[in-house]
Amino acid sequence: MKDIRQRIPVAVLIAGLGLAIAVLMSGCQTLREVSNLRKVDFRLDRVTDARLAGVSLQGVDSYDDFGATDMLRLSAAIADGKMPLEFTVQVAASNPAENSQNARLTQMDWRLFLQDKETIAGRFDREVVIPPGEPTDIPIEMELDLVDFFDGNLREIVNLALALGGEGEPTNVKLRARPTVQTAIGPIRYPNEILIVNEDVDGDTVPR
Repeated sequence: MKDIRQRIPVAVLIAGLGLAIAVLMSGCQTLREVSNLRKVDFRLDRVTDARLAGVSLQGVDSYDDFGATDMLRLSAAIADGKMPLEFTVQVAASNPAENSQNARLTQMDWRLFLQDKETIAGRFDREVVIPPGEPTDIPIEMELDLVDFFDGNLREIVNLALALGGEGEPTNVKLRARPTVQTAIGPIRYPNEILIVNEDVDGDTVPR
């Protein structure tokens, strides 16, 4: 019995040491994963699939490019005091090639700014794996009524929509976002928002 009592503390010590090592390894893995996501560059790449009151903006450069049928639909919408704009913001995420691990984005809370005016907010709620050295699109679908945020006649509202959702670079669109990364101990959310515009915005701008 004496020998058994002497061996019990040793077994407990070994088990405790194993648990401590596992926790330490998990912690190191977590730090690496969080660090990887913070090294990802987010930029607003383009706006796609834009539709104004159900009218596609693809290939439309100016107000005068709309056909008669489309103009009737737009005129009817503005007469009803509505001008819904649907579009997809394509956020490009770049995980540096020197990273040894994938970055795993699980969700992103965002606020949309158009012409520096805050409009709608939402959450991108889907996991996206961002491999090292491979730019990855994060498509965020959005819908808002321009009349709720901007004044103007039909031509002015349409030109605004074309500036936001046309074929060119989305210079009038900004996102403020808080990504969440999946780690070995569960999801970890950025402590502060990052600014995403049509140029590289480094995730390291987030305070640590």
